[in-house]
Amino acid sequence: MTKADIGLIGLAVMGQNLVLNMSDHGFTVAVFNRTTSVTDEFLAGSAKGRAIYGAHTLEELVGLLKRPRRVMMMVQAGRAVDDIIEKLLGILEPGDIIIDGGNSNYEDTIRRTAYVESKGLLYIGTGVSGGEEGARHGPSIMPGGSPAAWPHVKPIFQAIAAKVPEGDPNGAPCCDWVGENGAGHFVKMVHNGIEYGDMQIIAEAYHLMKEGLAMSNDDMRDVFARWNEGKLESYLIEITRDILGYRDADGTAVIDIILDRAGQKGTGKWTVISALDQGIPLTLIGEAVFARALSALKDERVAASALLPGPQAGVIADKAAFIADLEEAVYASKIISYTQGYMLMRAAAEAYKWNLNFGGIALMWRGGCIIRSVFLGKIKEAFDADPNLTNLLLNPYFQAAVTGAQAAWRRVVARAVELGIPVPAMASALAFFDGYRRAWLPANMIQAQRDYFGAHTYERTDKPRGQFFHTNWTGEGGAVTARAYQA
Repeated sequence: MTKADIGLIGLAVMGQNLVLNMSDHGFTVAVFNRTTSVTDEFLAGSAKGRAIYGAHTLEELVGLLKRPRRVMMMVQAGRAVDDIIEKLLGILEPGDIIIDGGNSNYEDTIRRTAYVESKGLLYIGTGVSGGEEGARHGPSIMPGGSPAAWPHVKPIFQAIAAKVPEGDPNGAPCCDWVGENGAGHFVKMVHNGIEYGDMQIIAEAYHLMKEGLAMSNDDMRDVFARWNEGKLESYLIEITRDILGYRDADGTAVIDIILDRAGQKGTGKWTVISALDQGIPLTLIGEAVFARALSALKDERVAASALLPGPQAGVIADKAAFIADLEEAVYASKIISYTQGYMLMRAAAEAYKWNLNFGGIALMWRGGCIIRSVFLGKIKEAFDADPNLTNLLLNPYFQAAVTGAQAAWRRVVARAVELGIPVPAMASALAFFDGYRRAWLPANMIQAQRDYFGAHTYERTDKPRGQFFHTNWTGEGGAVTARAYQA
């Protein structure tokens, strides 16, 4: 029997589809699942007749692999990953490669990379985005970890990844090396955070059309279909179109019977926590995470709806004009979301000494993943033109796009406030834009207050930066100041 090119542990939906994808591209795969009946069913089903070999123990799996052995885990993030790593370290040999393709926290991946390398093996933590369909036909893959491992997995990963232009087998693969230790999982985490933001922006547009314009599902579907043919073309806009047009067997619009309570698995929260740690104003994604948390308070909201009045219901008269404004507001908010995401990646790259290719990341997201869109091509162009670009809003294309959209954006947010329709993502994006574009903000008042009650000191506009001063505001505070100062 020919030995396998790669082994895969975990035959849930993503694992099985990745194996079939690898097989489609000519790679021989060995598979293992803790519940051995799952392995047997897979081999007798969709894997039948393919060069896919089953193993009932990890020792058997390792024995089926070419050297250096490449073992990929597609298991639930957390303790399960550490448990499998420990077992593999007792079986594998120096130079072999362990790959985690799950949604692991990047800090765990930093720790695991160092640990596995200390044992003489190599480690990769890779983000895989695109869901079931992407895994089967071409996902976005974001690998990081031990640089020496990349040449050994590159042919497999780039072969199975999505291609740009979409479907072109000779196109650029949506997969490239991201960076050391946890860089791959960090970039995947930011991808998921941006996904939260995109989904919330779309939900707000849906809410405004549904209640502010009293539009039918079919009319809203037509709007999203039209948007998907222009600058908002993307996977999420496309599926929103399809969702609004979907009917049950009895003709019921399924969207209308789905409970308004959104779940989350934690990657959006991780993104916001990381932003707080790095001091980056990731406001839109933060609001998207909190919007899901607010939606989860369904019973409280139902009770509050009977007690807390808002503006009287009204319908916007000029529907066409408002929809045109809404398209601009969605686009401008989307720009802010990606701007903030890239700010976070830049800060993390500096903190963790990662050499991130920001244009390359946009290319990796251009196909296969959930946030794939034509818009990402503009980000790639921006970093191709200036690899040292500090902020997307300083690129001529995005500067012009946001400037051109802001009047419509302001009208949409103002009208939403008047109607009492919450738009936390669009409104927070606009607030960030207004803060970022101002040379002066009222933070001097905050710093004065901090100095008044805590002697935290402040810098002066008439003195060089880096010199700190304290005022004895009450005449009783004395000259003693706090030791630490954080800008």
